[in-house]
Amino acid sequence: KSAALDARLAREALDVTLPVRDTAAEQGRIHPLSQVMDELTAIFADMGFAIAEGPDIETDYYNFTKLNFPEGHPAREMHDTFFFNPDVSGKRKLLRTHTSPVQVRYARAHRPPIKVIAPGKTYRVDSDATHSPMFHQFEGLWVDEDISFTDLKSVYTDFLRKFFETDDLDVRFRPSYFPFTEPSAEIDMRFHTGPLAGRWLEVSGSG
Repeated sequence: KSAALDARLAREALDVTLPVRDTAAEQGRIHPLSQVMDELTAIFADMGFAIAEGPDIETDYYNFTKLNFPEGHPAREMHDTFFFNPDVSGKRKLLRTHTSPVQVRYARAHRPPIKVIAPGKTYRVDSDATHSPMFHQFEGLWVDEDISFTDLKSVYTDFLRKFFETDDLDVRFRPSYFPFTEPSAEIDMRFHTGPLAGRWLEVSGSG
């Protein structure tokens, strides 16, 4: 028995001078979506934008009425929006369909000039191969004297070049139609080099 124990101890010997293995917490990584949202907010903060957040559960007043969605608009229907059951007064809260209510709340609480972005989760009744019922969005609001569409293009261009860490790209605005903004545009970017060189890629819509 003694010989067997000695043999086992020799076979299973541990080198206590080896570095300790990383714990599960140390091996973890930040989620890619969280990383992207952190990078977005850092870039816009460097450009002088405040960062605003608001509730995911909203009222009809902030999500639709204050944004000039008329009564009977399709977005107010159950097939487009996640509504909660009515409360005792008959009013229904909902999962916000965009981050625009954050802009409304911020504008009501602050006097111009206003320079803010509103990143966060949004929810819509939409689930197929290219859509998810929950997605991330960020919007910006800049209210001041002598602010023009030129400033909007400058902000987008600076943001894209910082986010992709290259000045080697072009940005263009294409006239488009969004029912609640005027003027409105689709925004595209194009790299000069790399596997996507020469192709215009749609970034987002804006107004």
